[in-house]
Amino acid sequence: MTHKTCLIIGGGRGMGAATAREMHARGYQLALMSPSDSCEKLAKELGGVAHRGRAENADDTKAIFDLTLDTHGRIDACLIHVGGPPKGDLLDIPDTDWDRAHEMILMPVIRMARLLTPVMTAQGGGSIVSITTYSAFEPSLTFPTSSVYRAGVSNYTKLYSDRYGPDNIRMNCLLPGFTDSLDLPQELAGKSALRRLARAEEQARVPAFLLTEDSSYITGQSLRADGGMTRHM
Repeated sequence: MTHKTCLIIGGGRGMGAATAREMHARGYQLALMSPSDSCEKLAKELGGVAHRGRAENADDTKAIFDLTLDTHGRIDACLIHVGGPPKGDLLDIPDTDWDRAHEMILMPVIRMARLLTPVMTAQGGGSIVSITTYSAFEPSLTFPTSSVYRAGVSNYTKLYSDRYGPDNIRMNCLLPGFTDSLDLPQELAGKSALRRLARAEEQARVPAFLLTEDSSYITGQSLRADGGMTRHM
């Protein structure tokens, strides 16, 4: 039996690392990338491979893609989890920071889709998931560039799912709320209906659901896992 493979961009810490553990428990081979050696340590622990790099760097994303195929011969699932972009008062944010947010958040999804689509088409399908934020649909002035570009990821996800759904390639987004792996002040716990921060390991079960055949009829969606914090219907 061919073992399925999951590639995780941002797989060294937090929700990315927790998802790596969850996918490993489900029998997936792993390939991880993160800016620090945390991805290398986790890959060694879980029997995977790793490349140290940044999601906004096209050469790094191509390197981990190539490493995954060279090692495992296939890619069935891909999680894209990038860091927080620049912040600031709305009109004070310089062009360079808007450009950086674009490169950090939207371009990794577009670039990985270009790389993954031919492979997944040849395999008969696959699943791509982006972890974005609760503020994609309820924009926050605290996170202006994140709100704008992560909403763009949801739009791209819908377009991609329309285009490649007939090839059995699914793309979805996870919109998490405040999670304990982010070293957040405890007062933010009160913003959710559950009155607590999410645990990284419980959040990880959501992308794992979207990455596997458990969600085989779900595509083009932006799924909120924010503890009931956002209010729109």
